[in-house]
Amino acid sequence: MNSAVKDKYWLKSGLLNIIQNFSGVFFGFGSFYFLVRMLTKHDFGVWTLFMSVTTILEITRSGLIQNALIKFISSSNYDEHPKIISASFTLSGFITAICVLLCITGGSFLSSMWDSPELTLMFYIYSFQFLLTGILTQFNCIEQANMQFSGVVVTNFIRQFTFFSFVVLGFIFEWEIKLVHLLYVQILSVGISIFVSHCFMKSFLKLRMEYFGDYVKKLFNYGKYAFGTSVSSILSGTIDQMMLGALLSPAASGAYNIAIRITNLVDIPTNAVATVVFPQSAKRMETEGPEAIKYLYEKSVGTILAILVPGLILLYFLSGYVVHFIAGDKFADSIPLLRITLFYSLFVPYGRQFGTILDSIGQTKLNFTIVLFTAILNLTLNYWFISNLGVMGAAYATLISTFIGFIIAQIIIKKKLNVNVLHTLVYAYRFYPEMYVKYISKRNFN
Repeated sequence: MNSAVKDKYWLKSGLLNIIQNFSGVFFGFGSFYFLVRMLTKHDFGVWTLFMSVTTILEITRSGLIQNALIKFISSSNYDEHPKIISASFTLSGFITAICVLLCITGGSFLSSMWDSPELTLMFYIYSFQFLLTGILTQFNCIEQANMQFSGVVVTNFIRQFTFFSFVVLGFIFEWEIKLVHLLYVQILSVGISIFVSHCFMKSFLKLRMEYFGDYVKKLFNYGKYAFGTSVSSILSGTIDQMMLGALLSPAASGAYNIAIRITNLVDIPTNAVATVVFPQSAKRMETEGPEAIKYLYEKSVGTILAILVPGLILLYFLSGYVVHFIAGDKFADSIPLLRITLFYSLFVPYGRQFGTILDSIGQTKLNFTIVLFTAILNLTLNYWFISNLGVMGAAYATLISTFIGFIIAQIIIKKKLNVNVLHTLVYAYRFYPEMYVKYISKRNFN
């Protein structure tokens, strides 16, 4: 791949994934904004509980399937792709069947436990949706593994926009919306997305109607640690909020959640670049060796920092205005929390790209161990700091655990790939001049 083609790949793929992440934040916040005004407190609570459970189910399957499929396709010969894809469908089907069984049998139990009879029907309906999302996830992973992202962006936009549009129309025309109606809209959006995704990736879809046990085993052995990493990462990111609610009050957790929601906006470049880096690093490890992975890590982190830092500085000095605009005067106590959470956002690109690189080179067990350790450390520090400092303790605990995780990650990646953390700052400094020379000045002269 020559320099011009590489630059085009990174620019196009990065922009597509930034658009996808930004649209996800926009539509997610927009849907929340209107739903909380349309539903009763009980119905909104039921919807929140339902989405919490279904999110865990989706993460269970995608954690076991997604990175493994992308890794093996990206790093294998083209002739092996039909075997890998077929094995992935087999494994996904097995996991889907288990999760559907859990939905059908466990729905009534959760309905009884949470005193919400409507949940039983909702989980029955969701079982069909879960079957459809399994197909869509496979299609998106196959496209990503072939370093294409257009279909992924379009299908995610369709799902989010369809749901958001229904909620907005319901708000404008004052429809009486039941929770099952929201599920029907989700099923419709997934069905449309499957058709569109197939149009984008059909040239890569090579299946063989055979059982490839060796690849099923390889995919599972790789994916089980990626799954553990995903779950541990989610816990690490929510421990502070859960402990605030338990040790102090839901109000304290709500104030902290406002700061986290705002901080998540600046994580969009991190998530976007990580999506692009994963298939690239898996491929380069096979074709170019560790030196290429070293450059990929340093360059990608530097790029993220260059995009991230101006936004962090702006948010820091305007934090009061931003909190008042988004949440109103009653959440003024979120302002000092936001300023601390912005600091640990500086270390997030290092941790996220570290995990991405480890997964892509087959070090999923090591990545899982580090993420699990960080989650346990975060839990311990949060308990101690919240007990002694109150709500501010959660921000300080997460900052400290993130920094310790950063130090550990740099020691390991230095040992494995000889990465120099200072090089990330050099690439960050060079980012905007390089962007100007490669993309802006050339167009002006042309």
